Amino acid sequence: MLSTLTADFKIIFERDPAARNWLEVIFCYPGLQALLFHRVAHWLWHLGLPFIPRLMSHISRFITGIEIHPGATIGQGVFIDHGMGVVIGETAIVGDYCLIYQGVTLGGTGKESGKRHPTLGENVVVGAGAKVLGNLLIGNNVRIGAGSVVLRDVPSDCTVVGVPGRVLYRSGVRVDPLEHGRLPDSEATVIRALVDRIEGLEQQIQALQERQDQDRVLVGVATQEIQGLERSYCRVGDRQLQEFFDGAGI
Repeated sequence: MLSTLTADFKIIFERDPAARNWLEVIFCYPGLQALLFHRVAHWLWHLGLPFIPRLMSHISRFITGIEIHPGATIGQGVFIDHGMGVVIGETAIVGDYCLIYQGVTLGGTGKESGKRHPTLGENVVVGAGAKVLGNLLIGNNVRIGAGSVVLRDVPSDCTVVGVPGRVLYRSGVRVDPLEHGRLPDSEATVIRALVDRIEGLEQQIQALQERQDQDRVLVGVATQEIQGLERSYCRVGDRQLQEFFDGAGI
């Protein structure tokens, strides 16, 4: 247990530039404090004590804002950054050197018994507010974007974003776990493709209108519908769209 606690302590200095000295880390980092409580509670849980481990997890939740069931298995070198609102269920397994941000839930999806919480491999990064639900297997070196909801297994070396989470492969690309801004934006890519398609269709309609004006062939209701079309075309360069593509979101 001593080597595990040492790894939990050292990883904070490696991953958090705000960590300046050991005294500050011990007294002001709720993620480390929650892990300290959990290591002891987990040991007592395996001894078969029925009440004390749950009481310790409850006290830890009150002090740190992080709820870790004493039955959860957490590897060494795990860093829970900020941590407020983190919930880790009873049968969850968190691999070595995972990075978990505030608001993350590693939970179940029902009242089934047995293994009902996710298993995280090594070096997994779970962004702020992400939810990983069910008995899932998350591979090694996986990055889960902030706010994502993961409901399916994820292979190793992948990035998951969106609701529900979509797997995006990034083979051969190594990304620093703290650089959240380099996560791919699949929603913006899809919307850009749709806007390009709409723009092309509008240009076709405009060409048809000009051709009909030249030929002076106007046919009843069909002609009126074409003439009633507004010519305010949606351009990719419009300010609102450009702000979205630059990362402003919806």
